[in-house]
Amino acid sequence: MSKTLILCNCSESMPLNTEALDSVDSVQCTKVHTELCGAQAQRAAELMQAAPDPENTCVACTQEQTFFSELADDLSLPEPTFVDLRNRAGWSDEAEAAGPKMAALLADGLREPPATKTFDITSEGLCLIVGPEEAALAAARQLTEFLSVTVLLSPGSDAPEDRDFDVIAGQLKKASGALGNFSVEIDALQQIDPSGRGALTFGEARNGAKTSCDILLDLRGETPLFPAPEKREGYLLTDPKSLPATHAAILEASHLVGTFEKPLYLSLEPSICAHSRASQTGCTKCLDICPTSAIRPAGDHIDIDPNICAGCGSCAALCPSGAITYDDPPVSALFARISGMAEAYRNAGGAAPRLLVHDRNFGAELIALAARYDRGLPAKVIPMDLERVSGFGHAEMLAALSSGFVGVDVLAAPTTDRGALDSELLLAQALSGDQDALRILAPEEPSALCDALYGASSGLEPTAPILPLGNRRQVTRLAVKALHGDLDAPLPLPENAPYGAVLVDKDACTLCLSCASLCPAGALGDNPDKPQLRFQEDACLQCGLCAHVCPENAISLVPQLNTSDAALSQQVVHEEEPFDCIECGTPFGVKSTIERIVEKLEGKHAMFATSDAARMIRMCDDCRVNAQFHQENNPFSGNERPQVRTSEDYFSKRRDH
Repeated sequence: MSKTLILCNCSESMPLNTEALDSVDSVQCTKVHTELCGAQAQRAAELMQAAPDPENTCVACTQEQTFFSELADDLSLPEPTFVDLRNRAGWSDEAEAAGPKMAALLADGLREPPATKTFDITSEGLCLIVGPEEAALAAARQLTEFLSVTVLLSPGSDAPEDRDFDVIAGQLKKASGALGNFSVEIDALQQIDPSGRGALTFGEARNGAKTSCDILLDLRGETPLFPAPEKREGYLLTDPKSLPATHAAILEASHLVGTFEKPLYLSLEPSICAHSRASQTGCTKCLDICPTSAIRPAGDHIDIDPNICAGCGSCAALCPSGAITYDDPPVSALFARISGMAEAYRNAGGAAPRLLVHDRNFGAELIALAARYDRGLPAKVIPMDLERVSGFGHAEMLAALSSGFVGVDVLAAPTTDRGALDSELLLAQALSGDQDALRILAPEEPSALCDALYGASSGLEPTAPILPLGNRRQVTRLAVKALHGDLDAPLPLPENAPYGAVLVDKDACTLCLSCASLCPAGALGDNPDKPQLRFQEDACLQCGLCAHVCPENAISLVPQLNTSDAALSQQVVHEEEPFDCIECGTPFGVKSTIERIVEKLEGKHAMFATSDAARMIRMCDDCRVNAQFHQENNPFSGNERPQVRTSEDYFSKRRDH
């Protein structure tokens, strides 16, 4: 179904390449206008009404989105979609060459976003205020009309006369949870005794008190109760000495009543999680990087508390197995966006573009300021907005390079979580082979952004684009093969990379196969017919469990990416001859192991002092049981064991008498 694109050059302040925009599938451009939000407002109404399909109308302006939305509402028409061609392409020193870029932005803007999975959080307005007496009581008086307020004062405080809200005294020991479900533990709890004449007083102190609340207003001015407090919904931390900050927190608290929708940012598949096996810890990357402590161990896998999760995506970027995947939007939708923008750019005649990934707050504002007051973005730099960029990992960077981009710049805000982003950049640079092609930018001013983008270099040439399908590991492998072709040797990678091989010390390995039994990805396996240890490099997560459980310390990890076909199948990394049973000839066990056991036990251990007893070491399981059954001191040849006497037997005998 065709889309009608309503064009305006904002008082002739930018050129619009209608030929490039027409190259986008199913788009029909209107005539270019100059002031649809002002003098030509009537013309804008006529264009909306004349559109063949009012539900598929797009306005090439986001600054006046409110105006066009209200205009559509006045005309009883569906609200149009919007795409920003001005700040991101038209207002630029290279605007004349920005036609292909506009086509890419238009194709991305018209893409239907995936549905967001959400769940409900309910807050009944139970608010606990913690802090010094003067600030806490003042905040409570302002909030009592909107919330059910309880104030927690420090031990030794005087009981206030105000009875419009609850006041207790005590020491806050522990807090957990998030909006709508905070749990609080208080020691030395004292409640007000409202009876009697004279000043109100606090009662006897009690330890171990527990309560719950929906909102937690922290005015203590001390260490926050939670890690990354700004990401903990319902936890309002402010400095009581700052009146503007305190008033802002009070205002925000007053609005936290009702039912709220929260996105389910992450999807978890516990069965492929490599956190632990048999009480041996393997991968802890998500636990180490989570800023809000929303991830916790749960046996062999991890668990994610969606109420606490702030959706930064760092855990999904670092997860080696794909057990954690970002779901807002899904990674498949992000790959499709990247590929679609590159394709639209090529179809409009563009070549060698760079991708600029930015968030929808700081990054979008910085780009708009650069467009209005500085040089704007270069014609070959295509911006792509995300809710947050901290989860943009190596797979996404490589997907962009293999889709036709020659470089990727991630615009980090001052508040961006850089832990995962920095390590993922190093990994992506190692996989791509070009450090200049991939960068993290952290400019503080529009001019600094322009300086970083104009003249950016890349040693990469545009490759024949691939379609990035599959999970992040599969897309990474496809991208590396597209960028490098057939490599003679594996690519060396930084330490802790999620790709690699295992080295087995054959002199130390006894083929006990503990590693194969605990490998969460099935990269290590055995051969049921002979003593063999097999390894499939493509499946290895480098979680380290095999090295941890090996009793002989015979395994070490080698971070690398092997693009050859051999990495896709199991290869024998160690094998030995089986030992043939001396009775029936059936192969069993490992020959060197059996010989080592015989050497240590035969004639040296009381159980194997005789030649007949030592002979059983060289027998398979069936023959060993048969030999033991026919020996003189056969434990199976004794008399029948007496029947177990139960309490019922005892009482039954007494009743008979």
